[in-house]
Amino acid sequence: MNFFKISLLSALFLYSFDVQANEYHVSVEGNDQNPGTESQPFRTISAAAEIAVAGDTITVYEGTYREKVVPPRGGTNDLKRILYRAAPNERVVIKGSEVISDWQQVDNGVWKTTINNDFFGDYNPYQVIVEGDWYSDGGRTHHTGEVYLNEKSLYEMPSIEMVMNPETVGTSIDPEGSLYQWYSESDHETTTIWANFHDYNPNEELVEINVRNSCFYPDRPGMDYITVRGFHMSQAATQWAPPTAEQIGLIGTHWSKGWIIEDNILSNSKTVGITLGKDRETGQNVWMNNPVKDGATSYNEVIFKALNSGWSKENIGSHIVRNNTIFNTEQAGIVGSLGAIFSEISHNHIYDIWTKRMFGGAELAGLKFHAPIDMLIKNNRINNTAIGIWIDWMAQGTRITGNLIYDSAIDDLFTEVNHGPYLVDNNIFLSDVAIRDVAQGGAFVHNLIGGKLEHHQVLDRSTPYHLPHSTKIAGVSNTLGGDNRFYNNIFIQRPDVTVDENRFFGLNGYESAEFPNFAKGNVYYSGAKPGDTDTDYLNQPQFNTDVTLKEEGEDVFLHINFDSRISTMVNPLVTTRMLGTTIISDGIYVDLHKAPYIINMDYLGNARNEENPSPGPLEDVQEGTMIYKVW
Repeated sequence: MNFFKISLLSALFLYSFDVQANEYHVSVEGNDQNPGTESQPFRTISAAAEIAVAGDTITVYEGTYREKVVPPRGGTNDLKRILYRAAPNERVVIKGSEVISDWQQVDNGVWKTTINNDFFGDYNPYQVIVEGDWYSDGGRTHHTGEVYLNEKSLYEMPSIEMVMNPETVGTSIDPEGSLYQWYSESDHETTTIWANFHDYNPNEELVEINVRNSCFYPDRPGMDYITVRGFHMSQAATQWAPPTAEQIGLIGTHWSKGWIIEDNILSNSKTVGITLGKDRETGQNVWMNNPVKDGATSYNEVIFKALNSGWSKENIGSHIVRNNTIFNTEQAGIVGSLGAIFSEISHNHIYDIWTKRMFGGAELAGLKFHAPIDMLIKNNRINNTAIGIWIDWMAQGTRITGNLIYDSAIDDLFTEVNHGPYLVDNNIFLSDVAIRDVAQGGAFVHNLIGGKLEHHQVLDRSTPYHLPHSTKIAGVSNTLGGDNRFYNNIFIQRPDVTVDENRFFGLNGYESAEFPNFAKGNVYYSGAKPGDTDTDYLNQPQFNTDVTLKEEGEDVFLHINFDSRISTMVNPLVTTRMLGTTIISDGIYVDLHKAPYIINMDYLGNARNEENPSPGPLEDVQEGTMIYKVW
């Protein structure tokens, strides 16, 4: 058979595939008994999901859909996905809640409603307690349920007396809003909710309560190659999502491969927005259920179970999460334990995370990933969270680049018990604490670091490192610290940030690290100090940069003052060769495609002067006040 005939047959095959692919339509005016055509659409997304197969598209039209979409199958590869999409330029809302409009007034703004438990089906959020490994309940019980008044969630109280006589919740960053409170009691037949709506009549307003534990989530692993685009999702009774449990969010991939989650607006999850997490079979809150073992041992066991169950690039991860807006979640914006390997997280805006602060734990972040192997975390804006980005265990081949992080309550970047190599470049960190480095083998290049650093060793936990670009474990090690590279960064000691004993501005606090750091071409302003191994740096302790961020609508502008001496520096172009090899993992700094790094672009995507790149994330800095649009 000649080449022309083979090409013709291939074209005919592709044509037949295109003809066979179907588009199903969903409308609030539709009916699930319809065939799902544009003229006779389905009423629910779930009805379309039941018949969609690889290559098909589900288009959903404007309206509110109160359902949990449980996709029964996925696509087969990148060319044969199942696409769930909101109709272009239409507001399509998926909610995990239901409207309640039969409230009875009790007294002084307090109303109650009693609901038959059959209303909730097999999941009653007012009977399910928030719990899990590394969770802190603050000394009281919290339920996964929630009450919303005109899209804003109320605060759960432990007694009806507190709802009747509300006081501001001291932990909240919205004291006035915290006066809107609710309490519930539930038995085997009914659930009663009391809520203080103050001057609002709940029967004349939009009042909703959580009913479902998710908006979009498969009920089993292996639902691969699904795209979810353009939806608003909100108000789900999600559970605490630690790394040792199945992680269920407003939307989640459930131990699958190749999802694309893009252009969505996600809000009002009890805990988490997006989950790229593991399955239940490899462990479900294993430390809480066997506290005799320490947490690190428990998680190491989970990792080995995952490997024995096929945890690899061939089966898991490789997701793309981009251009989403996530806010009003009380644990994290996006989490992923083991299931986010080889994924890209880019151009998302994540904000107002952990604002009520009524419960907490060791999983609070805008982005929180365990085992971010060969992940790209790029060009995200993360503000008003607990921790901006938290890479926890097994960050190897990870690149964190071009992110804007500020107003973090704890710190902007927390790198914990990792052995590298991982690259942190061209970021803007402007919270009080910029970097908490409890790891080794990182490269910090061309960042603006406007907050304190913290470093310490971890000698009582041994954590894995891997063969390059693989989930296969090469060994385990405790965290001795150091073995970092700091090249061409700008460090600033801001006058409005309190200095404390255990944190430092610049690189002068690494005395306890076992391994030396490498540092060159850095700038130290306003009292930030170089480290012992620093060379070719600029130190201007008296110079005031007046660094500030100004939000103007959806835009963010960076204002920063530079001195004349910064233009006299001679800085190296940072490459894979310059970064060298990590000590513990014996790894080199290359991207997920094994290509060498050349840091020749800045935060804004402008080309750097390869002969003498400017320090910091922005190229072509000049003396005086510079203003940059950074979002």
